[in-house]
Amino acid sequence: MRIREVTPGDFAAWAPLWAGYNAFYERVGPSAVPEAVTQVTWARFLDPAEPMFALVAEREGKLLGLVHYMFHRSTNMVEPNCYLADLFSVPEARGQGVGRALIEAVYARAKAAGAFRVYWQTHESNVTAQALYNKVAERSGFIVYRQGLLSS
Repeated sequence: MRIREVTPGDFAAWAPLWAGYNAFYERVGPSAVPEAVTQVTWARFLDPAEPMFALVAEREGKLLGLVHYMFHRSTNMVEPNCYLADLFSVPEARGQGVGRALIEAVYARAKAAGAFRVYWQTHESNVTAQALYNKVAERSGFIVYRQGLLSS
C-alpha cells in the first residue's frame, strides 16, 4: 500500500470514495453535498495557495481510502494546527491498516509543516473508528457545538 497526494487525474477514482464518506455520514438526498461543493473542494486540494490537502491510499492502482486535512492558526499558540477533516476507506479494505496509515501520513506532513498538533472529530456513534482513534491519539474530552448560518 502506498500513501500519496492526489493528482488531477485521480478525480474519477477519488469521487466514489468521497461519495462513500458522505453516504456513511448520511449526507444523501436533501442533505447531500452539492456537486458544486465537491468540485470546489477538489480544486482546493490541487491549488498550492490553499491550506487544504488530500492524500489517498493506493494498492495495485486502486484507491482504498482518502484523508483530507488543513492547516489553520490558533489564538493560543504560534504554530499552526492541523485539522484532519475527513477519513474514509472502502469497506473491503477496513481492518487492513488503511486508516492508520492515512492518519500517520497526516502526522508526518503536519510535523514537517511545523504544526503543533493534529486533531479531528468523529460522530459518537462511530465506535468502529473510535477503536482505531483511541490507539493513535488522545481523546480531548471537548464537545463540539455548531450553528448553521447559511441555507443551502
